[in-house]
Order: sequence, then structure tokens, then C-alpha cells
Amino acid sequence: MDWKLELVPVPVTDVERAKRFYSEQMGFAVDHDMCIGDEARIVQLTPPGSGCSIVIGAGAGVMEEKPGSLQGLQLVVSDIAAARAQLVERGVPAGPVQHVEDGAMADGPGGAWNSFVYFSDPDGNGWALQERPES
Repeated sequence: MDWKLELVPVPVTDVERAKRFYSEQMGFAVDHDMCIGDEARIVQLTPPGSGCSIVIGAGAGVMEEKPGSLQGLQLVVSDIAAARAQLVERGVPAGPVQHVEDGAMADGPGGAWNSFVYFSDPDGNGWALQERPES
């Protein structure tokens, strides 16, 4: 039996601002944008090539977590320098490429699975890019 993670809720303050960030700056596809009555709105977005989406929303019963409280979301990419360049070009304040060395973060790429770029969305939800080894 497969167990697939399909959807991760990301708490945000302003749904429209977050939608612009994730779609225009991050390049996520907007899968759904719908209102549930007059009280709630949900937007589902999917990173390019991902089988897992995120959902942002507002209104009664949609999102209970505090905006900016989600940390450690991770996207895996094949070329971390190119992915970082895309983010910076789109106005995302992405940090430098770093790797773990002797238990601490050091500047520059590392070995297999050991190159990272960190950034946050406008609410402070923390994300990381991780470079996977070539297949």
C-alpha cells in the first residue's frame, strides 16, 4: 500500500499576497482558488514537478495555525544554484548556498544531499531548497 503526502497546510495572514508569492515568485501552479460561502477561501498550489501541494486559506475553520509558524518545509531540486538564481530573479530573498560541515552551516555547496538554500514566505514560514544527487 502506498502512503503519499498530498497536501500541506501553510498558515498565512493575507491569502492574496501569499497566492502571488507562491504562484508568481515561487512558480507554483494554482490548482484551486475557491470560496466556501462568504466566510472562507482556500487556494491549493503545487510546486513544479511535485506530487505534493500546499494549501493556503482564511476564514472560519480553514486555518488554525498561526501565520509564519510553519518551519522546515523542503523542496528538492536538481541544480541548487539555478534554483536559487530563479528565486532571486523573481524577488525571493533567498540566502546563499550552504552545506553542513562539522555540525554547522558553511558557505558553498557540499556533497550529495548536502547543499541548501533557505528562505521564508512573506509571513515567515520557513523553506529550504536541497540539491539531490544526479540520477
